[in-house]
Amino acid sequence: MSKYRLTLAAAAAALASGTAFAAAPAPVGAAAAPDGAATVARSSSYLPNEREKAQNERLQRNLDAAIAKAAKDKAAGRQSAASAVTTIYYDDANAPSFNSLIDQGAAIWNSRVSNVRLVQGNSSNASLAYYEGSDPSGSYYSGDGHGSGYIFLDYDQANTYAPQRIVTHETGHALGLPDRYTQPCSKLMSGGGPGPSCTNPYPDSVEASEVNTLWANGFAAVGTFAKVG
Repeated sequence: MSKYRLTLAAAAAALASGTAFAAAPAPVGAAAAPDGAATVARSSSYLPNEREKAQNERLQRNLDAAIAKAAKDKAAGRQSAASAVTTIYYDDANAPSFNSLIDQGAAIWNSRVSNVRLVQGNSSNASLAYYEGSDPSGSYYSGDGHGSGYIFLDYDQANTYAPQRIVTHETGHALGLPDRYTQPCSKLMSGGGPGPSCTNPYPDSVEASEVNTLWANGFAAVGTFAKVG
């Protein structure tokens, strides 16, 4: 674990002072954040923006297809369940200011879904990476929505919106869920839509069920549903 790891209490206290993440030092040898310009068509953001429209549509199509398949299997009397829980390893070495929030976000998802599990890994075995820094577009996820890619966490946005909600929301994209900005604060995937006063970091039962449906066939689902190009 990084020596810059924040506890949730420390993060909350720093956030209240307005210096939570902007002042966080980067670890020696930290990798540069990915080039967002190269991932415009496959990004999902905490706040609405045009660059994420195509990605959101893809994630929604994947989810619709998974739900339709589950309904068809149920009608036919077939079980649509993974033979084993799928494990996604994540690497948070390049987001030291958010380490504890990332771990807590993984714990939140792990407590609510059963077909997939998030486990801390490292650069050699992780399919999902976290980065921190500053980006005019704010925080976002870039990837195929099936456990791979990276999540970028923006300092300014984390000082305005609830950082735990941001982290858990973006992780929800990595698990396959699209943005739903017009929904209420009780929906994790409404992201920043309800405004800065919304601090709920938990997916509701419907969102958890959707993730379980998406992962009912483990990584095999990548070949079953549309994947971001």
